[in-house]
Amino acid sequence: MRVLNFIKVAGYDILSAFNNYHLFLTLGWQDVATKYRRSRIGAFWITIGMSVSITTMGVVFGQLFEQPMAEFLPFVSIGSIFWGFFSSNIGDGCNGFIAASGIILQVRMPLFVHVMRVLWRNLIILGHNIMIVPIVFLFFSKPVSLVALLAIPGFILFVINLSWMMLVLSVVCARYRDFPPIVINAVGILFFLTPIMWNETTIPDRANFLMLNYNPFYHLISIVRAPLLGFTPTVANWVYACVMGLVGWSIALIIFGRYRNRIPYWL
Repeated sequence: MRVLNFIKVAGYDILSAFNNYHLFLTLGWQDVATKYRRSRIGAFWITIGMSVSITTMGVVFGQLFEQPMAEFLPFVSIGSIFWGFFSSNIGDGCNGFIAASGIILQVRMPLFVHVMRVLWRNLIILGHNIMIVPIVFLFFSKPVSLVALLAIPGFILFVINLSWMMLVLSVVCARYRDFPPIVINAVGILFFLTPIMWNETTIPDRANFLMLNYNPFYHLISIVRAPLLGFTPTVANWVYACVMGLVGWSIALIIFGRYRNRIPYWL
């Protein structure tokens, strides 16, 4: 019964946040606008930096692994953009409640608004960065097939999984302030364990099996990247992502419902 009560408390807060969606839309947009105020290029500075990074890393690793640029650079571009979206949300999500402490302590509103604020802010930046992909495809004359439409449900599932991770981390990091650096370092390690700058053909079969089949972040990236590259994600990719979403949100609702009323005291 207590578990059901926790889920009810968490569910009410989350539904209230979506009923007041204008709050996180406005706050998230304001975050981006404030950060790049008086800049002529604005958030496109991030896109420029991402473009330089993708080009440099793609060329260097492509030469090291002896990969054809027409295939490797689109692979690296999509992987880097969506990994950047993932890592930014995880890093910012750790401080979701902490950064909004002034609002939380003074204004009564659903706490999940502050998680969605971070997600929306990074979605805006992703909208800028994703423009790199068609440019890379045009440069290499890479065709886009109807399979690319599978990237839409893939991205939705990607965001569903990302949001529960952000919610759990926001709660845990509000209580334990030493946790954010640990998470950020862990994400940095996961970058090298996930095929972003390397693909399946560049590592031995044994490492391939361990680093792909049992790497949930590989499956999350694959359900978005594979369709854009013209490949259908495997059944394992979809199953991993769906199971992660169900189990993750079940845990997140219990944790959030259990500690929601304590969060203001932790801040």
